[in-house]
Amino acid sequence: MADFMILFLICNVFLSGIIGILLTAKRLFKNNLSSRMQYNLWFLLLGLLVVPFIPFRLIGFPQIFSWLGSLSRSPSSGIGTTIEETVGITPTENADWMNDFTLSVYSATPFIAGYILLGIWLVGILAMIILVIKSSLRLRSLEKSALPLQNKEVRRLYHHCLEEMRIYRDIPVYSTAFLKSPIIVGLLKPCIYLPIHLISDYNESDIRYMLLHELQHYKHHDTIASYLMNLAGVVYWFNPFVWYALKEMRNDREVACDTSVLKMLEEDAYEDYGNTLINFAEKVSLTPFPFAAGLGGNMKQMKQRIINIASYEKPTFMKRLKGMTAFILTAVLLLGLAPFISTYAADEMHYQWNSTSENVSNVDLSAYFGKYEGSFVLYDLKKDTWSIHNMKRATLRVAPNSTYKLYDALFGLEEDVITPENTFIAWDGKNYPFDTWNNDQTLQSAMSNSVNWYFQSLNEQLGVPSVHKYIQQINYGNENINGDFSSYWMESSLKISPIEQVELLTKLQNNSFSFAPENINAVKDSICLFSSDAGSFYGKTGTGRVNGQDVNGWFIGYIETADNTYFFATNIGADSNATGGNATEITMSILSDMDIWK
Repeated sequence: MADFMILFLICNVFLSGIIGILLTAKRLFKNNLSSRMQYNLWFLLLGLLVVPFIPFRLIGFPQIFSWLGSLSRSPSSGIGTTIEETVGITPTENADWMNDFTLSVYSATPFIAGYILLGIWLVGILAMIILVIKSSLRLRSLEKSALPLQNKEVRRLYHHCLEEMRIYRDIPVYSTAFLKSPIIVGLLKPCIYLPIHLISDYNESDIRYMLLHELQHYKHHDTIASYLMNLAGVVYWFNPFVWYALKEMRNDREVACDTSVLKMLEEDAYEDYGNTLINFAEKVSLTPFPFAAGLGGNMKQMKQRIINIASYEKPTFMKRLKGMTAFILTAVLLLGLAPFISTYAADEMHYQWNSTSENVSNVDLSAYFGKYEGSFVLYDLKKDTWSIHNMKRATLRVAPNSTYKLYDALFGLEEDVITPENTFIAWDGKNYPFDTWNNDQTLQSAMSNSVNWYFQSLNEQLGVPSVHKYIQQINYGNENINGDFSSYWMESSLKISPIEQVELLTKLQNNSFSFAPENINAVKDSICLFSSDAGSFYGKTGTGRVNGQDVNGWFIGYIETADNTYFFATNIGADSNATGGNATEITMSILSDMDIWK
């Protein structure tokens, strides 16, 4: 939740920009968009306000085109021929292969700030709910004190208005002394409330216009819009741009209702309708109640409405066509920006994967994980089946830490920074925290001992553009290397889920990347942990350290036997002691009990 709150605030920055774009579009297309269309544009914004809470990542047009293009070049995980088994592999002599020495520097400050902001946000929501409840209780008191409309002339006029608008539902009308302007309230049982002072100062045309206005609110379901606007105001209480947008939406709603009434009137009645607003400008006011739609508004809004009435002309076919075109263009622009305000898109926390496929089964392995929050993913190549423990966490993207070094090495090999015949990189003489790091390294030793400086050296020689190109080419996790270039894979910007780890391993083993086979084999050699007549076991650990505590442990790899290949990824998380070594012990126990590897 702390992460969500920070991302939610980031999304609000984008939302504020989108509101600016919407206001600009309304101004640019003001002469083309009808009042009703200008009002309807705000419903697109209400829809966008929901996007940060949608529990999946929205796909924009660029991603759709990229996905379509990838279909032609990315075979399914169960298809493809395994490249020749690596030859010349011997069991590793390193007894400490389960240990991972990755150092990750990270601060807990963002998490603390996230929880503080979350607390402030929830307190604000609570305060807003209290205000809404208070207003609702006032409305309830008004409803109890109101009396059914007794004035026969007004009742006759009201029924005539219902017929005129072809509304056949019986909508009760009440009179009350506690209102300054008419309102319509009620979602399932709508009711209209008229101020007594308007009834006592009876003027047929004035009352008729007001009733038509309120019935237009009913006809266009504006009570529902009031609920949505109030809900948006509660959730986004801290965003002044949202509040301004909601105020403009309410104003546009009244203008749209005015226009709908004008469409029913003859041209010579436009002035009378405008005079009704002018005559009652001092008496009507913005409704103080939530979930209500009414005639009222402040003086600035009244002025705008009167100007709109004075300039109103029934739209021609060409104007309606231009308005529809402008509306569609604006809608496409706003909806195209939706992925930018998704919290899932903002951090790409979860991998969108079809977990309902017939070849996917959920398995409960909680007993193996103990105190750890973790997931285990196993893919059986021969059967083309997936076995997954904790699906939610299996799609959760976290830092790969040292498991990323497989692909970092592969990029270096592809760019000839190192070669399969010569992977030597000389020690720079600096004193590192582990003795095994303070020596010259080859890919084999650097991978076994997880020597950070070796892979940092590869990155420096590759450069940001080249690394980014390869990251995108293989679709590695969220493809984000915007963190410090010396540590972007260590509890930083680069994230990947256990399912993606397994998918990438299948592509690595099948060489679906179309890389040089000798480079693929060199990487496989470097992560071979055991090799015997029973098969070969390939794996890499990873540990993420935050403020001196190991909080993110990985063990990924695959097992080649005579007649099958199994791919796996285990990830564990905890406040401490979540290491790659512990993830390995859990994995080995699971694989042993599944009779995959003893």
